[in-house]
Amino acid sequence: MAMDPLDAAMKKCGADAFVHYATGEEADMRYLTRFVMHDPFVFFKRRRQPGTIIVPQMEAERASRESTTSVMTRTQAGLPDIVKKEKDPWKAAAKMIAGQAGKNLLVSPALPAALLRALEEHGHVIVDNGTVERVRTIKSPGEIRLMQVVQKKTERAMALGISLISHATVKKGILYHNGAPLTSELVRIAMHKQLMDEGCCAVETIISCGEDTAFPHIIGSGPLKPHEPIVIDMFPRDEASGYYADMTRTVSKGKPGQKIIEMYEAVKEAHQMGIATIRAGVPGAYAHNAVVDYFKSRGYESDTRGFIHNLGHGVGLQVHELPTVGPAGGALEAGSVITVEPGLYYAGVGGIRLEDMGAVRARQFADFTQFEETLIV
Repeated sequence: MAMDPLDAAMKKCGADAFVHYATGEEADMRYLTRFVMHDPFVFFKRRRQPGTIIVPQMEAERASRESTTSVMTRTQAGLPDIVKKEKDPWKAAAKMIAGQAGKNLLVSPALPAALLRALEEHGHVIVDNGTVERVRTIKSPGEIRLMQVVQKKTERAMALGISLISHATVKKGILYHNGAPLTSELVRIAMHKQLMDEGCCAVETIISCGEDTAFPHIIGSGPLKPHEPIVIDMFPRDEASGYYADMTRTVSKGKPGQKIIEMYEAVKEAHQMGIATIRAGVPGAYAHNAVVDYFKSRGYESDTRGFIHNLGHGVGLQVHELPTVGPAGGALEAGSVITVEPGLYYAGVGGIRLEDMGAVRARQFADFTQFEETLIV
């Protein structure tokens, strides 16, 4: 039986325990505990033992019900007696942790510096090099099912946004809906409301139009226009599970200029190529460079304009996590959930991006995204 990755990391450096301190919304902490608390709390795991969290008394019962770890209150961990003598909160927390976890600690790279320094007063502290982040890369079947559910909710919100655009009327060079200009803000709000109704939270959804689409992360504002590219990029999180989805479509109300049409055709082909290339064992760099080469054959650069970002990235409890599907990407592993999102961007012309999310399998990319790719709506 394979050794637990945290146990292996502790054994390698001679640590007594692994320690993390964060809110339950932080990805590693949520993964380790499955407990959401908005104030930071302590997680520690001794070698060959299950993890334990230290929480306030008022959260103990809820933590016992919801967390996958053992639960200890701050009182049980001795904090009230410690703070009678130690008034510095970081030093008090460090003393409490050392008393429970031991003197030789492997700590999360996200541990606050003040707490790390205070722990060093009690023993030897080594900063971990991302063990939990790497473990999170490979999703269990249960995690994959959760992400597929979020993706379907995302697709329904995408369909709503595109429907508003396709059914809009054109007046004085802008789109209208119900007698008022149809703006990025109105489409975004409608999509976010639908996601909220389905138990998801979305922020900073990109709905950019025209020349703004040449800049991948401009959120977009103001009236939408016909015959121009409209990039819709959304990455909502399921509130109950914490898992993200991520998808992008580019549409135009009416036929856009010929350059945009040609760019769209090239991106669509690159998207299909990227999906066909990905399988377990293929380096992320190889998939990325295959798309770079394809764009080059079509006359498009991959530098400060043209294709200017990675082909994809991992998705999970963070919208951007390992693995990398770009120039630095190593061999992809079965069970990783990644995006495939080629794009082309030219100032003064506009941008195109198409993005699906799916799982890396032994022989293929299992695409979770079953939403059509149509430019003109």
